[in-house]
Amino acid sequence: MKEFYLQNIQETYPDLQISSVEYNHQGQNSDVLIINRDLILRFPKYPHLLKQLKGEVAILIGIQGQVPLAVPLPTHVNLEGQKIGRAFVGYKRLPGEPLWRETYREINDEETVKELATQLGAFLRALHSVPYDTVIDSDLPAKDTYEECAGTYRRIREKLFGYMRSDARKKVARHFESFLVDRSNFEHEPVLKHGDLGPSNILFDRAAQKISGVIDFGNAGLGDPAYDFTGLLSGYGEQFVRQCGRAYQEVETFLDRIRFYRGTFALLEALFGIENGDQKAFRAGIQAYI
Repeated sequence: MKEFYLQNIQETYPDLQISSVEYNHQGQNSDVLIINRDLILRFPKYPHLLKQLKGEVAILIGIQGQVPLAVPLPTHVNLEGQKIGRAFVGYKRLPGEPLWRETYREINDEETVKELATQLGAFLRALHSVPYDTVIDSDLPAKDTYEECAGTYRRIREKLFGYMRSDARKKVARHFESFLVDRSNFEHEPVLKHGDLGPSNILFDRAAQKISGVIDFGNAGLGDPAYDFTGLLSGYGEQFVRQCGRAYQEVETFLDRIRFYRGTFALLEALFGIENGDQKAFRAGIQAYI
């Protein structure tokens, strides 16, 4: 597959000089080639991701200069009329390394941690304030968060409950039903959200001890602003999320919603696995419930 991708790249961009190639096919949604250690090219694995990728490109172009951290700028785009295997998007590699949980735990200076939280809070404040209807050249569907959560719960009951222990099914039912019954959880204006702001997508400049960028906007779209703090809760804990409030004061009012979304992560991974034939994802997501 790597050679097929390379041939496709060179046919589309014949002036691109290629001296080195790194290949990663382990991603859940995309195969990735890194050309000359500098250019990242993503090839979506599933047909339904093509439309999503077009929206991602429009979002990334639209938010340039609108947010205080670096985000990818698409420079090599081959999507129109393309099929899986030929469609791709490329952008220059941003500096920094993922701020993994282990990396975060090595930071002993409390002021540095507060500054990191402030940086991310300011980034989300700016992202959630982007006037998406004027700066993004794409129709972004405003999803009904209640219907989205209710639909996820239906799919979990239909596709995952049969694999679960009885007590795990009851726990999942309580988690969703107590949230769905409270309509105040859905009384929020949709904002432009990142959709997957976790440790793997937050770039860290170890020398400067600062966030250097945010990547992977594949799940970006309109939705609940609370969702973007869920990966931070999972990766760095609730105190860190609260510290984001130095730049994003409303985060305190989001906490119940953030905790709810965090409680769905493994189930969503299992759903992805069973719906896309990814046994590794299914096993990883369902493990705690069987």
